[in-house]
Amino acid sequence: MPASKSTPEAAKRKSGKSAPVKPAAGRVKVRNVNVPGYSSTVDAGMYNAMKKALLKVLPANAPGLTQSEMFSAVVPHLPNALFPGGAKAGWWVKCVQLDLEAKRLIVREPSKPLRWHKRAGG
Repeated sequence: MPASKSTPEAAKRKSGKSAPVKPAAGRVKVRNVNVPGYSSTVDAGMYNAMKKALLKVLPANAPGLTQSEMFSAVVPHLPNALFPGGAKAGWWVKCVQLDLEAKRLIVREPSKPLRWHKRAGG
């Protein structure tokens, strides 16, 4: 019988959890508030540009911005070299919004439509 190998894949099969993985250079780890425990990595340049723009446009207090207001508000603050004409801004704003919610930097208001603002003191 061959000896079992101690690899991250083997550890995942045994425990049901994956070993923590450090993001590759030029990548940043993001979380999703809707799926606790799940993370993935994305391009750091795109993430950081969107994070800066999103935190710039989100108000400090309720009621905050709706999703469509967020999408529109960030585009003028994005570098054209990364987001030419706002291309792919919708996907990136949602990715960063979910990550910042998971990190408790922004708050989702329980309203219809949903609205987001910065967390007080953050």
